[in-house]
Amino acid sequence: MKLDHFLKNLSYLPEVFIGTLVVFLLVVVYTRIFGLKSFSKMTGFDFVITVAIGNIIGMTVNTGNPSILTGAALLLMLYAVNYFITYLRHKSSNVEKVVDNTPILLMRKGEILTDNMKRARVTESELQSKLREANVLQLEQVMAVVLETTGDVSVLHTDGEQVDIEDYLLQGVKS
Repeated sequence: MKLDHFLKNLSYLPEVFIGTLVVFLLVVVYTRIFGLKSFSKMTGFDFVITVAIGNIIGMTVNTGNPSILTGAALLLMLYAVNYFITYLRHKSSNVEKVVDNTPILLMRKGEILTDNMKRARVTESELQSKLREANVLQLEQVMAVVLETTGDVSVLHTDGEQVDIEDYLLQGVKS
């Protein structure tokens, strides 16, 4: 085994260390300025921004391409765009409709909604997996299963006693 493979480019170590520290500190500062929602996954847009931020961090730190300064500027732009879109979403329901996906009901009161499953492109095995994750033992326990705007699946269930779900919890969900 050639040790020189592991020892080459050691001269870059201080640069990598400093660059990683700078990017890490910028992420902390940007998050403090723009808020923790910068890393939320409440909407599909939030998820895309989070992935993009992670990608910029990884590329900047691991490859140096983009440079630290360019990476810092890109991160600032992503945080600012996220903040601006979130602001616009709060001010206008039209912007919210354009940016956000609509959650869709996959199950209601123990019944699988096959048309919605097809529309959402969710397979029965995927649904079964999510029901098992939620510790559902009987389909009758399931009050609702919602494919959220982020792609997450929410399973609302009881442990035996049938109860109605408050309308507020399913407001805006396509049934």
